[in-house]
Amino acid sequence: MLLDLSDRRVVVTGASRGIGRAIARAFAAEGCRLAVCARGEDALAEAAEELRALGAAEVFARPVDVRDTPAVHAFVDAAAEALGGLDVLVNNAGQGGSGTVDTLTAEQLMEHGNLIQGSHLRLAKAVVPHLRAQGGGRIININAVAGKFPQPNGLQSSVNRAAALALSDALASGLGKDNILVNSVNLGFVDTGQWVRHRDHHAPDATVEQVQEAYATAIPLGRLATPEDVAGVVVFLASDAASYVTRASIDVTGGLGVGRMFPAEAVARLREQTSAAAAAR
Repeated sequence: MLLDLSDRRVVVTGASRGIGRAIARAFAAEGCRLAVCARGEDALAEAAEELRALGAAEVFARPVDVRDTPAVHAFVDAAAEALGGLDVLVNNAGQGGSGTVDTLTAEQLMEHGNLIQGSHLRLAKAVVPHLRAQGGGRIININAVAGKFPQPNGLQSSVNRAAALALSDALASGLGKDNILVNSVNLGFVDTGQWVRHRDHHAPDATVEQVQEAYATAIPLGRLATPEDVAGVVVFLASDAASYVTRASIDVTGGLGVGRMFPAEAVARLREQTSAAAAAR
């Protein structure tokens, strides 16, 4: 089956690096017209040039903080004008969040929530009028499996990703009558630039590669996802092949599931080994 997406006009948030950039690249390779945003102006400009080189029919790029409601609406309206309408929104911007009941404040939880489910709703509200005007479209929310399998040491991600899953479900239920399909793609451990943060938090004397290998012990497929693994699912959901898929919650995790979300024993062993080696030097 060939996925012909050459007529799609697609918005991708957080598109300057990592998963968002891989998603934008996948749509560019399909010849789509793209509207991309991120906070970093230089990285976004570099991404836009790459997308044009990969075959995107058109690229509209603007620096945007997805926590800024007026800026989001201005970006979406300008994108719709530049591309002649909109067909697909990919809500990708966001980041993980840790914390326990002893370390996390309510204010920190709410601030993280504004970036996750807050931005998902903010972008949806801006895009939906454009989708309704043309008889339908797609909203694809990039989420995390932490929202389904809460972890005590990751309260921010557990709580706010669960809220984002509920939001996606509610949007799908409410927008079906408008032929707007809404789905959630839930990630586990993906090989992106954020692993330095994981290393520094869990095993600062280890290499990033060693920490990734420890995490992979919790994954039945035995490896982290690549950004391209995620992008393939997103492109499918934007295609005509998924024209009867809505209110779906799709895990792209390599089989990661409840009880195995965090490889505590493997990470603890790595921390002990590398700490001892560092002390002996």
